[in-house]
Amino acid sequence: MISVPQLLLGVTGFGVVVGALATYAIMSGAKKRSQSGVKVKETSKGSKIYAPVASPKMLKAAKSIRWYSPPFSPKNVPRFYDVASFTEDPELFQFMIDVFVDNYNSFPAHKKPTAIVGCDARGFVLGPPIAMALKIKFVLLRKDQKSPGVLVEGTGYTKEYAEAHDDKMCLRLGSLTPNDRVVIIDDLLATGGTAIAGMQLVKALGATISEFAAIIALEGLDGIGKIRQADGGKYKDVPIFTVFTDAMVGNGTPGDPPIWNLKGRMVPLADAAKVQAEHKLI
Repeated sequence: MISVPQLLLGVTGFGVVVGALATYAIMSGAKKRSQSGVKVKETSKGSKIYAPVASPKMLKAAKSIRWYSPPFSPKNVPRFYDVASFTEDPELFQFMIDVFVDNYNSFPAHKKPTAIVGCDARGFVLGPPIAMALKIKFVLLRKDQKSPGVLVEGTGYTKEYAEAHDDKMCLRLGSLTPNDRVVIIDDLLATGGTAIAGMQLVKALGATISEFAAIIALEGLDGIGKIRQADGGKYKDVPIFTVFTDAMVGNGTPGDPPIWNLKGRMVPLADAAKVQAEHKLI
């Protein structure tokens, strides 16, 4: 028969083990919350514009972003920044995700996001790993009524390159609730059109916009200024977080082939491996 003292000792011992495990879990979580080693600060007091503190690590990451000139781009823009620059580099991709995750883990509990809304299409690449790390939901912000279910569609918007028609974004009713605190994410902040469309729809479903976030801000297109003025200043207080500016990326890593004597940028299926080797594309 187990005596009362033995029982108490056993329970106490069990409590110590549980407490130790809980402490370890908390400490492990703390380590995860500082994986990138990057600190984020407001660029100027009261601006609600945020960016990482400059560091050699951040500069190295910026210079790793590949860009293409118009002949080798899907859109006629001076520089087409390629999100595959980091998705094809696991270490760089993890670092970029950690920067966002660390930022949102630093929010006070009552402001932590409960949903990541990814902009069609590159926000679909960035958003899911961030949402998974934060253990919150990921919601697709789709173009041109491409989602199933009952939808709400925003007003049309223009981008930094010409299109046959203005894009319109949509959200499925029920994907967000009035209790949600939402981060909207995309690869670029250019003219602000995509960001504004996302903000309109998040507001339409009654959710709160915690932040708009992007990898690169094209400062010359004044996307932040356009967001601040949109819809009568409705989004003037929405925090905006961008990891890099195009000035930081600079000439970084041009993706154009150094020598190209072929017509156009599409090659025949049968010649792909040969062209790749001859033009040193690997």
